[in-house]
Amino acid sequence: MTGETDWGGAPSVLRMILGRQLEELRGRAGLTYEEAGAAIGVSHSTIRRMEAAKVARLRLADAEKLLRVYGVTDEQEIDTFLKSVREANKRGWWHTYRDVMPDWFAAYLSLEQAALQIRAYESQFVHGLLQTQAYARALLTAANPHAPAEATARRVALRMRRQELLTRRTPPRVWVVMDETVLRWPVGGADVMRDQIDHLIEVQRLPHVTLQIMPFANGPHPAMRAGAFQLFRFRARELPDVVYLDGLVGAVYLDKGDDVVVYREALDRVSAQATPTKRTEAVLDRIRKDL
Repeated sequence: MTGETDWGGAPSVLRMILGRQLEELRGRAGLTYEEAGAAIGVSHSTIRRMEAAKVARLRLADAEKLLRVYGVTDEQEIDTFLKSVREANKRGWWHTYRDVMPDWFAAYLSLEQAALQIRAYESQFVHGLLQTQAYARALLTAANPHAPAEATARRVALRMRRQELLTRRTPPRVWVVMDETVLRWPVGGADVMRDQIDHLIEVQRLPHVTLQIMPFANGPHPAMRAGAFQLFRFRARELPDVVYLDGLVGAVYLDKGDDVVVYREALDRVSAQATPTKRTEAVLDRIRKDL
């Protein structure tokens, strides 16, 4: 059972944890999906969805019934679990941006806000957590050329709000490897790019941020076929590492061990091949002078 309910505004991640705990308890009780569902008056598919965190909300009454069916008798333990259910049912802060955000991106934000470690490979753009406001505006305008100015402004505001996790009391460990291409693309023009590089120089000095550059001269590397991707790691033992891949109309989240290992090894190899972190600032300064 979990005694931690403060997940930095990431309720869907907490639902994942609770779902895995329910799955573990059902397994210990030796009950099938059908038997668990019958015991509380719901279908076996509802039990599956609860365990897979594919329900919008966990019903308190159903959760409490399941705990008792699974043999949990300690009232304090039940109360702690139900407090976590209430927390999981809250809306994340990003809900206020739902008008300019695709539904599938909410899951990403939940992972990002709850992560202990965020590792990423970027092939075209500066990572969203490291972008300046001007860079983000230029990028979002290019990606959504017909969007009203107000909508673009709200998307930029959402991106800036995400970055608050870098300065919170317990920030995640962020480790980003970027192709040199990212810094050579004239997003927003030379002035915007110079300011963006200045920001990268500043942010990579934070103790919990690691930034590496993959120079053109290093040639092909293990991540070149994958495109941009991210790997999330969490504190909770119930959660596996999760790989995130996005596209124009949706996203893919991978958590099967064999799949995750492939991406983790690609990150390890590309990190070993990229410029050492002690030289990152010098590389950024050199590229800035070329602009």
